[in-house]
Amino acid sequence: MKVLFLITARGGSKGVPGKNLRKIAGLSLVGYKARSASRSRYCTRLVISTDSAEIQDEARRHGVEVPFTRPAELATDEAKSGAVIAHAMDWIETEGKERYDAVMLLEPSSPFARASDYDAAVELLERRKANAVVGVRQSEASTTVIGPLDAEGRLTAIIDKLHASRSSVGRRQLMPPEFTMNGALYLFRWAYFRQHEWIYHDRDGVYAHVMDRFHSVEIDDPVDLAWAEFLVERGYVSKSDWRS
Repeated sequence: MKVLFLITARGGSKGVPGKNLRKIAGLSLVGYKARSASRSRYCTRLVISTDSAEIQDEARRHGVEVPFTRPAELATDEAKSGAVIAHAMDWIETEGKERYDAVMLLEPSSPFARASDYDAAVELLERRKANAVVGVRQSEASTTVIGPLDAEGRLTAIIDKLHASRSSVGRRQLMPPEFTMNGALYLFRWAYFRQHEWIYHDRDGVYAHVMDRFHSVEIDDPVDLAWAEFLVERGYVSKSDWRS
């Protein structure tokens, strides 16, 4: 199976300035994605889409191809990920004269996905004849206890769900675990995305690759960098998975 591994990393970031070049235990977020991707046995080609010359240089340091520069209009806060992916695929098809069986989309803000995660996702895609596989983690809180407050600050919407779950399920411990996307990997078939330009179009054909909470860390705020550093320092995440 020919899989294009595509790192997407724009230069701007409000929550953590220069986020994609920030380092955890001496390695940049781009470096984590590049090293793990290059170790996957299904990585046919590894490229990056970015508007930043500095990120391009960092990517090259880790063996990533930089075949194009992302247009400025696709590097804003408002730019949709689907348009960024489509631009990269357009370039690969038009300029590179190539197509792949699937795309593995990698976002540096979730740095701790390993080569084994990518391999397992590709194998799941094939085994299930799926259209997409997405990285997920188990959610800490059930959606039963999550909801909006009303205009006066009451818990009415949540309490309504608690009443419903109490009558239909019984004890909270009997509720099935729930999962949420962790941003670590998005794998999808080339032709499927070309047709729909949305990973989640097929409600029955998108499968989950489950990862533990430590390898599912997402960097959205400075405190997340400190937490990620702690996880590596204390051995909850092994740096050996990304050693050169």
